[in-house]
Amino acid sequence: MAGWRWVVFDLDGTVVNTIPLIIASYDHAMWAILGEHTDPVEARSWIGQTLYHTFQARHPEHAHALIDAYVEFNLREMPKLIERYPQLPELLADLAATGIGLGIATSKRRHSAERTLSVAGLAGAIPVTVAMEDTAVHKPDPAPLRLALDRLGAEAAESVYIGDAVVDVQAAKAAGMAVIAVTWGAGRRDELTAAEPTAVLDTVAELRALLLP
Repeated sequence: MAGWRWVVFDLDGTVVNTIPLIIASYDHAMWAILGEHTDPVEARSWIGQTLYHTFQARHPEHAHALIDAYVEFNLREMPKLIERYPQLPELLADLAATGIGLGIATSKRRHSAERTLSVAGLAGAIPVTVAMEDTAVHKPDPAPLRLALDRLGAEAAESVYIGDAVVDVQAAKAAGMAVIAVTWGAGRRDELTAAEPTAVLDTVAELRALLLP
């Protein structure tokens, strides 16, 4: 199960705790444009999808205005509402020190992804980032993960994807990668387990033990 040469991460809820920020951003956008508040549980289930997919599926006539309101609030409030997961920065450094190739495949826009990493003090910690603009289709489609592997010069059979949502599991399996589902982000453990990842882990310490045995 272990011994992977390349590790690709989801970003939101996996590398950085952006969950409170994302839920607040959804609520702000819905209230500003539609005069409605979001159910936090429902908003949590949207994490992992692109903003366009989320809003176009629910409010197509207001999708672009909702995206603009979301992004404006998200970027403004990011320094106040995101947190680093304890032990995760050290794990990234140790993985890099052993020669393991590191990448990110996220549905987040590139500017937001890069700012998230910068605010969390992780700028440069993961050399390759595939963001929303880089592919025409997004998770659960495997295209973003395959692009990350291509940019890393990696083989799917020797790589693992790490994410906190069912779409992460689905995308990794479709890409031919092993996949670790982590429960410290947006996904529910029972739903992650039902998606049949390679492993389901509850702590960064467990992740370290699996990646660096």
